[in-house]
Amino acid sequence: MTPILLRQIWSLLENTQANILLGQDDASLASWVLQQLTSQQMLEQHETEIVNNYIRSKTSLIRDLAAQR
Repeated sequence: MTPILLRQIWSLLENTQANILLGQDDASLASWVLQQLTSQQMLEQHETEIVNNYIRSKTSLIRDLAAQR
Protein backbone atom coordinates (compact mmCIF):
# COMPACT_ATOMS: atom_id res chain seq x y z
CA MET A 1 0.00 0.00 0.00
CA THR A 2 1.37 3.38 -0.94
CA PRO A 3 1.76 6.13 1.65
CA ILE A 4 -0.65 8.28 -0.36
CA LEU A 5 -3.37 5.63 -0.22
CA LEU A 6 -2.76 5.13 3.48
CA ARG A 7 -3.13 8.88 4.06
CA GLN A 8 -6.34 8.91 2.03
CA ILE A 9 -7.83 6.10 4.10
CA TRP A 10 -7.10 7.81 7.43
CA SER A 11 -8.17 11.21 6.14
CA LEU A 12 -11.46 9.70 5.02
CA LEU A 13 -11.95 8.06 8.41
CA GLU A 14 -11.10 11.25 10.29
CA ASN A 15 -13.56 13.27 8.22
CA THR A 16 -16.41 10.79 8.59
CA GLN A 17 -19.02 11.21 11.29
CA ALA A 18 -18.40 8.87 14.21
CA ASN A 19 -21.91 7.37 14.09
CA ILE A 20 -21.29 6.12 10.54
CA LEU A 21 -18.12 4.32 11.61
CA LEU A 22 -19.56 2.98 14.86
CA GLY A 23 -22.84 1.79 13.39
CA GLN A 24 -21.44 -0.84 11.04
CA ASP A 25 -20.10 -4.33 11.46
CA ASP A 26 -16.55 -5.10 10.28
CA ALA A 27 -17.50 -6.24 6.79
CA SER A 28 -19.83 -3.30 6.21
CA LEU A 29 -17.23 -0.85 7.46
CA ALA A 30 -14.57 -2.22 5.11
CA SER A 31 -17.03 -2.18 2.23
CA TRP A 32 -18.07 1.40 2.98
CA VAL A 33 -14.46 2.60 3.09
CA LEU A 34 -13.75 0.88 -0.24
CA GLN A 35 -16.80 2.49 -1.81
CA GLN A 36 -15.72 5.92 -0.62
CA LEU A 37 -12.18 5.46 -1.88
CA THR A 38 -13.25 4.15 -5.28
CA SER A 39 -15.57 7.13 -5.69
CA GLN A 40 -12.48 9.35 -5.30
CA GLN A 41 -10.11 7.30 -7.45
CA MET A 42 -9.85 4.03 -9.29
CA LEU A 43 -8.29 1.21 -7.31
CA GLU A 44 -6.77 -1.80 -8.97
CA GLN A 45 -7.95 -5.24 -7.86
CA HIS A 46 -4.87 -5.92 -5.75
CA GLU A 47 -5.22 -2.50 -4.08
CA THR A 48 -8.85 -3.24 -3.25
CA GLU A 49 -7.84 -6.48 -1.53
CA ILE A 50 -5.04 -4.76 0.37
CA VAL A 51 -7.32 -1.94 1.56
CA ASN A 52 -10.03 -4.41 2.56
CA ASN A 53 -7.57 -6.48 4.60
CA TYR A 54 -6.04 -3.37 6.14
CA ILE A 55 -9.39 -1.91 7.22
CA ARG A 56 -10.50 -5.25 8.66
CA SER A 57 -7.28 -5.43 10.69
CA LYS A 58 -7.80 -1.89 12.02
CA THR A 59 -11.53 -1.95 12.87
CA SER A 60 -10.92 -1.87 16.63
CA LEU A 61 -8.62 1.14 16.27
CA ILE A 62 -11.08 2.88 13.92
CA ARG A 63 -13.92 2.39 16.39
CA ASP A 64 -11.81 3.50 19.36
CA LEU A 65 -10.82 6.70 17.58
CA ALA A 66 -14.39 7.36 16.41
CA ALA A 67 -15.74 6.83 19.94
CA GLN A 68 -13.28 9.40 21.34
CA ARG A 69 -14.68 12.18 19.14
